[in-house]
Amino acid sequence: MTAQLIDGAALAREKISQLKQIVTSLKARGVTPGLAAVQVGDDPASRIYVRNKVRACSEAGVESFNHALPADCSEADVLELLGQLNTDARVHGIIVQLPLPKHLDARRLTQAVAVEKDVDGFNWKNLGALVEGAPGILPCTPRAAMVMLDSARIPIEGRHAVVVGRSNIVG
Repeated sequence: MTAQLIDGAALAREKISQLKQIVTSLKARGVTPGLAAVQVGDDPASRIYVRNKVRACSEAGVESFNHALPADCSEADVLELLGQLNTDARVHGIIVQLPLPKHLDARRLTQAVAVEKDVDGFNWKNLGALVEGAPGILPCTPRAAMVMLDSARIPIEGRHAVVVGRSNIVG
């Protein structure tokens, strides 16, 4: 089997262009999609990830709300913020950026995100839907991998895959 290069950057540009058209249509009906990112602490990789999400939102016309909290904030503070974002009509999606500082319970915080705003697909209801093959929000990273494979017309049925570094985010 020969290797096939998938140009992820080109595919991302194409997807953002498609999203921009959808956002324009929504805005014409009075809806401006909004994505909130909650980042606790100053993890360098998380900072880059959130910055890239804010940039992609801007390119697509999606409003972004970046909430950077200090590493020593309390779990109650994060839960309060998530509660506000869950009820904020301007926010249609929420990301709790992982990893979180050790004193915070990532499971508890990701479960505090409203199911319909859980764009990472971490909520147990969304994960259960994924396992059952029912409609739900799919986790971003594996969904992106599937979109890339589909775009390159690489069949996966009957193939074997190895996931190195299994996690709730990718695995």
